[in-house]
Amino acid sequence: MKKIKRSKIRILVSIFAFLIALPVFAHCDSYDGPVIQDAYKALEKEDVTYVLKWIDADQEAEIKNLFSKTVNLKNTDAQVYAIVEKHFLETLVRLHRETEGAAFTGLKPAGSTTPIVQMADKSIETKEVNTLLSNIGNHIKHVIQEKFDKVAALHKVKDNSVAEGRAYVMAYVDYTHTLEAIEHILAHGGHH
Repeated sequence: MKKIKRSKIRILVSIFAFLIALPVFAHCDSYDGPVIQDAYKALEKEDVTYVLKWIDADQEAEIKNLFSKTVNLKNTDAQVYAIVEKHFLETLVRLHRETEGAAFTGLKPAGSTTPIVQMADKSIETKEVNTLLSNIGNHIKHVIQEKFDKVAALHKVKDNSVAEGRAYVMAYVDYTHTLEAIEHILAHGGHH
């Protein structure tokens, strides 16, 4: 029983890791994501070390230089500071995204983070993962069931016409690719 529970948790965590690794789910570029939150803390405390963890060592000089310039303008014209601060945030997030091998597509507004990533952040804050695991498990079951129901219904009519056949193929591809993605994560982990 214990082995089954651990295996189930490992599967759910692997799937979760896959989901948050997808560029669509990136939240490090969101104003309420951890990178920008650490940047605000660094600027407030005037201590660049809060953000260095988000970048590679070879990117430190660029961030330290820009951080210094940003902090030096902190108590000047508010409009100028807002522009410089945004440039600092964009540069930090861009460099962080590079470390992930992902493209930087601009800063996203607060609240644009997916619910599952919000739950992940909350689980870290509260040091409690069971709610997250339950919610992920239920969500995955729902998604797979929905995709299965669609492909099963279209399977019955797939040979009636080309249009129905194409609808079936689209549903089949969506269903099997979802399952393949889950299998890939279980076999290879959730790396970027």
